[in-house]
Amino acid sequence: MDASSLGELLGEYDELEKSLADPAVHGDQARARKLGKRYAELTPIVRAFRELERAQDDLATARELGAEDEAFAEEAASLEARVPALETKLTELLLPRDPHDGDDLIMEIKSGEGGDESALFAGDLLRMYLRYAEKHGWQSEVLDGTETELGGYKDATVTIRSKTPVADGVWSRLKFEGGVHRVQRVPATESQGRIHTSAAGVLVYPDMQDAVEDVEIPEKDLRIDVFRSSGKGGQSVNTTDSAVRITHLPTGIVVSCQNERSQLQNKTRAMQVLRARMAALAEEEAAKQAADARRSQVRTVDRSERIRTYNFPENRISDHRVNYKSYNLDQVLNGDLDGVLDALATADRDERLAAHQSA
Repeated sequence: MDASSLGELLGEYDELEKSLADPAVHGDQARARKLGKRYAELTPIVRAFRELERAQDDLATARELGAEDEAFAEEAASLEARVPALETKLTELLLPRDPHDGDDLIMEIKSGEGGDESALFAGDLLRMYLRYAEKHGWQSEVLDGTETELGGYKDATVTIRSKTPVADGVWSRLKFEGGVHRVQRVPATESQGRIHTSAAGVLVYPDMQDAVEDVEIPEKDLRIDVFRSSGKGGQSVNTTDSAVRITHLPTGIVVSCQNERSQLQNKTRAMQVLRARMAALAEEEAAKQAADARRSQVRTVDRSERIRTYNFPENRISDHRVNYKSYNLDQVLNGDLDGVLDALATADRDERLAAHQSA
């Protein structure tokens, strides 16, 4: 990025700072959220630039005084090593980034091959992501889920949100989780102690609140069904038809919600998820790169399309996209996902940096 473009970002940051200090702006929550999100995106860039400026000024001063004072000469040598590192950091922050990195996330988890064992594994994945969200202070909510008698999940839909606008939000951390996850272990239903392989699928898409608010879906394109909420094994947990299933007829997308208290609340939440999916779909159709990213997620929950393997006998987790391997599966399932997520984020950053340098 050239000096004029960087100057524009600094000017935008100053304007955002003034706007967010104006109480009148916060009377419009949607606008305040949008400004706060952009402010959070620019803050790391501005801080890195100012830190680099201070280091460059200090280096110039130290060089000037170094001829007369050896202490300044040593400081200059230290700063000469620090300035390039700060320049690299700023370059990385200025790289083109995923516009949804500050967004929240909607996740769907579906059992696949493996019957009851696959459903149990889908439940393990759901709990893993919920614990990860809790460790990071995020808000999570299971909107819908079909439990099995053994405590697994045939399918589940969950939202995960940051409490405040941030540059690197939930999406930036969990966007690479979409795909087929494979498990190797002795099932609880196996009497011979044999290791089985099964799979569960994970689908993720950004919860784009600003874009979602602009998505209009004609009522004629919807089929809305109501039914009773159910617990494990399909057992009814209330006596009213409060659960809602919405089918978008043109695309065949089906969304359901049963965890709210009333039919109206469930319909509102289901429409929120549907709008998020429709917004993501519109982006995919407009951008081939986004479409390719989605197609690389779950096409069929088949063991051969795995992105990650969870091997219980060896306590090993392997991500096949970045050749990551670690022997702390028990901790990962308890929400300690940062190791594998950091490896994926680093690979993505290195790829973007390489593309920038070759451009």
